[in-house]
Amino acid sequence: MKMLAVQSITRAGSGHPGIAIDLAPTLYTLATRHLVVDPTSPKWINRDRLVLSAGHGSALLYSFLHLAGFDLSIDDLKSFRKLGSKTPGHPEFGIVPGVDATTGPLGQGLGMGVGMAMTQKRLEAQFGKLMSHDTFVIVGDGDLMEGVSHEVSEFAGNNNLNRLIVLYDSNDISLDGPTSRSFKTNVRQRFASYGFDTFLVEDGEDVDEIDAAIAAAKKSDRPSFVEIRTVIGRGTPNQGTNKVHGAPLSLEEIEVLKDNLNWHHEDFEVTAEVKKSFREQVLERGHQARLAWEDELHNSSQRSELLRSFAPVKLEDKQVPHFEVGAKKNGRVFGKEVLNSLAEQIPNLIGGSADLVSSTKTNIDDVGMFDADHPLGRNIPFGVHEFGMATILNGMALHGGVKVFGSTFTVFSDYMKGAIRLSALQKLPVTFVLTHDSIAVGSDGPTHQPVEQMAGLQSIPNLNVIRPGSPNEIASAWKTAIESTNKPTVIILSRQDIEELQNDNSATLLQSRGGYVSSFEHGQLSAILMANGTELPLAREAQSQLAMNGIHVRVVSMPNQDVFMRQASSFRESVLPDNQRCRIAIGMGSSLGWANLVGLDGEIIGMDSFGRSGDEADVEEMFNFTVDDVVDEVNKLVRSNRERLAS
Repeated sequence: MKMLAVQSITRAGSGHPGIAIDLAPTLYTLATRHLVVDPTSPKWINRDRLVLSAGHGSALLYSFLHLAGFDLSIDDLKSFRKLGSKTPGHPEFGIVPGVDATTGPLGQGLGMGVGMAMTQKRLEAQFGKLMSHDTFVIVGDGDLMEGVSHEVSEFAGNNNLNRLIVLYDSNDISLDGPTSRSFKTNVRQRFASYGFDTFLVEDGEDVDEIDAAIAAAKKSDRPSFVEIRTVIGRGTPNQGTNKVHGAPLSLEEIEVLKDNLNWHHEDFEVTAEVKKSFREQVLERGHQARLAWEDELHNSSQRSELLRSFAPVKLEDKQVPHFEVGAKKNGRVFGKEVLNSLAEQIPNLIGGSADLVSSTKTNIDDVGMFDADHPLGRNIPFGVHEFGMATILNGMALHGGVKVFGSTFTVFSDYMKGAIRLSALQKLPVTFVLTHDSIAVGSDGPTHQPVEQMAGLQSIPNLNVIRPGSPNEIASAWKTAIESTNKPTVIILSRQDIEELQNDNSATLLQSRGGYVSSFEHGQLSAILMANGTELPLAREAQSQLAMNGIHVRVVSMPNQDVFMRQASSFRESVLPDNQRCRIAIGMGSSLGWANLVGLDGEIIGMDSFGRSGDEADVEEMFNFTVDDVVDEVNKLVRSNRERLAS
C-alpha cells in the first residue's frame, strides 16, 4: 500500500506522500481485520462506512481500494490526479468506487461521518440488525484544528453515536511545520469531554496494537476516539518533517524508502501473494457478510419498508398543500405548514435547526426529538453549530435512508457555505431552509439583515436557490427539494407576511421553469417588473397603480433564476420578450445576479450597501422599496426608452 501510493504521487508530480506512508498500517489493519464492505457491491446499504477526512491521503485510499478488489485498476493508480481519471487529487464521491464521501476541505469529513453514524443509529432503532454497521472516520491534525470538528464531535458525544469510531493519525506535522506552533490541545482529553471513549496506540507501525484498539473501540457503548502516534513519511530521508507532507518523493528518496521497507519489486507491481491476501481478508469476508445479510433481508417483514426508505420520493400534485387566493401569513409559517404536511406522508423526512427552530418554524409536530435515548425522534437539535449542522446533513444524505433538512437565518448561511458547496459538489439532495430573508428583518439591524447571501449562494454550481414569492410557490419549492435526487436545495423564506395573489399562471411552474409570468399586462406592454420573495406583491401593487395611469407592465415571478436560464430560448422569450428592454428587477438583496435578466437597458432596485436597524417599514422606505419608488423607477425608465427611440 505504501509503495503504490508514493509511486502514484511521484508519477503524478504532486500529492501528499507523508500521510500515505504513516497511515498505511492503520488503514491496512482496519481494512483487513474490521471493515465490512463488499467491493463487488460498493453501494450495499449495510456496509461499514469509511471516511478519509484527511482527504489529502487519497493515494493511500486508492491503493487500498485497488488491492481490495474495487473497480480501480493499476492503470487508474498510474493516472492519479490526471484529468478524467478515477483517481482525482482528493477522494470524490460518485467518481471513485468505494469512496463514501468527498473530502479534502479539512474537518468536513468528520462531520459527514457523524451524520452517517447518526443515520445508522436511527435506522438500527427502526430495522434492527438489518442496519447494524460501523462508521470509521480517519482524521489528521488539520481536521482537528478546524472549528467544525468541535461542533460535530460535541453533537456525536451528546447523542451517544456509539457506532462512530474516529481514528486520529497523530504525527504532529502540518503543511507549514510542527503543529506545536499553533496546536497544543490534549486531543484525547478534549474528546473525552465530549463523551467519547478514548484510546492510545503508541506505535503506529504495530498492527496488533492498532487492531486491539479498534477492537476495544467497537465494543464501547459510546463513540470512540483512537489516537495513533505515527511518524510522517517514516522511512524517507525527510521523515518526521513537513518536507514530506505535500511534495512528491524523488526517485532517489523512493529508493531509500524501498531499502528501509525491504521492498524490491518493479513500480506498481502487486505480487500474487499480496493480491490473494487482500482479496481473502477484504473482498471474500465482506462478500460473505453481504450474502448473509441479503438472506436475512429476504426473510424480513421489514424488507419493503427498508428498501423504500432508500428510494427516491415522487409526489403527486394532490400530495402537496394548495393555498387559496387571499391566504396570508409569514413565509416561514407557510413553510411549516408545507413541511408538516409532507412529513405526515414521508416518514423518513427528518431535520432540525441551529438552535432557531422557534424562529425558522421548521419543527415537525408530534414526532419527538432525536437524542441518545430517542433515536427515532425526527426533530434534530443541532445547537448553535451551523457549519457542523450542514456537514452532518451531508453525511446523512450520503448514508441514505432519510430525507434531510436543516434551517437557520439567511444571514448565517455564511457559516455553512463550505458545506453547502460540498453538498452541491457531491450532488446530495439536502434541503437548507433559510428564513429572515432580507432587510425587512428591520430592528435586528444589519448584522441580521442578509444582503449578499443569496447572490453568493446563486454562484454555487448545482444548487437550487429558491426564494418563493407566494404560499403556493413555497409548496412548489418544497416539492422540488423533496423530489431532488442529485442536487441540494436552498429555500429562502420571509419573516414577514406573504400573500397568495390571483395569478395568471400556476405557481407549480416554479419547479419546472424557475420563473414565469405572474400577472400579464392588460394593454400595450411598456415594461416588465421582475421580483421574488416579498417583493413579488410589491411589484403587483406597482403594476396596478401604473395601469391607472395608462402604463401597462408585466410582472414576472423569478424564484429560481438558474432553472429559468436553462429553459429553452422560446420559453424565456415568452416570459421576457427580447424586444422589451424596459425591465426592472426588485430584490431586497445584492443587485448581483439580476443583470443577465434586466440587460444593459434595464434597472435594478436592490441593495448595494448594508442595511440599518429600524422598524421594517422605515427601513424599506429608506432603501426605496415602496410602491411609489417602484412606480417612479418604471416611469423614468419608460420615459428614457421613449426618448432614446425618438432620437
